[in-house]
Amino acid sequence: MDVFNYEEMVQEGLRSVVREALRITAVEGLPGAHHFYIAFKTDYPGVQLADYLRERHPEEMTIVIQHQYWGLEIDEKGFYITLSFSDSQERIYIPFHALLSFMDPYAKFGLQFTPPPFMEDQDGSKEVLHFDKTDNVVTLDQFRKK
Repeated sequence: MDVFNYEEMVQEGLRSVVREALRITAVEGLPGAHHFYIAFKTDYPGVQLADYLRERHPEEMTIVIQHQYWGLEIDEKGFYITLSFSDSQERIYIPFHALLSFMDPYAKFGLQFTPPPFMEDQDGSKEVLHFDKTDNVVTLDQFRKK
């Protein structure tokens, strides 16, 4: 079994950049003209979103963190934030695995993500799938001249 799943290691490393940027923002606020665009899968396991927002955005949504945000709290798996939607404040939770992209236009910085796949059970519950990536190994023996 190969313990080096480099693709997932890179994805986790990129997610940690977002985690740290949000942690700094929660403590110090957004300096200057910095602001974030965060796109995420609304149907991903663990996403907490008001029903009317999920109906409007059944698959994905982009939020803007700039002037009007409150209660930014980060944990190891995701973050809570309260944002204003049509003059109504809504508290949402976004797991880091649900992220599709993160951008800070002021810094001209952006990241793209591939969320891990998930499966929906018959009862409607969702579970993130964990694959053994050893199936991706291709030996070069089949390509060598004999």
